[in-house]
Amino acid sequence: MEMLLNARTEVTDAALAAIAHMPTASLPVLMDDDFARRLTDADVMRIAVLLAQKSFDEGGCPIGAVIVDNATRRILGKGHNTLVQENHPYHHGETSAIRDAGRLDFGRSTLFTSLSPCEICATLLHMRGFSRVVVGDVTNASGTEPLLRDKGTQVDILEDPRGIELYARFRAERPELDLEDWKGVRATREP
Repeated sequence: MEMLLNARTEVTDAALAAIAHMPTASLPVLMDDDFARRLTDADVMRIAVLLAQKSFDEGGCPIGAVIVDNATRRILGKGHNTLVQENHPYHHGETSAIRDAGRLDFGRSTLFTSLSPCEICATLLHMRGFSRVVVGDVTNASGTEPLLRDKGTQVDILEDPRGIELYARFRAERPELDLEDWKGVRATREP
């Protein structure tokens, strides 16, 4: 059976959207290993941003994340922030992607996140042993990159203009939700 996304398929926004919205476990039906190896860091970041858009469209915080195996470039897990949708304080993009991937050894994988991780997520990324984290937006939020680097995680910044614009819009429209997601509910009560 020939995959829809293969060595001859162009990497387009439509292909990246299909990858973003298809369950991770079903991705081998959609794309083959040749296509996965051709995904650049910018392509994977765009998938994370498309997941952030999904969260925003659902009324949530626009943050998405994708976990990729460093050698094969296969997507191991992906997710988006569902703090609002699932009424759960730590269903962030990063935690959702980790939950989707399962209990793996992440030492040979990279997590792409559309926004700089909060302190809780940064600590989890270190605890789960990620070798590399790629951050798509440090314009709207940053601060945990040194924490990750100090713990031995390679951190690269690959800002995605679409993701930056989306988060800026969210922050302007829902500042209290932005604050709760980043700093916790206690921060929304401080003067």
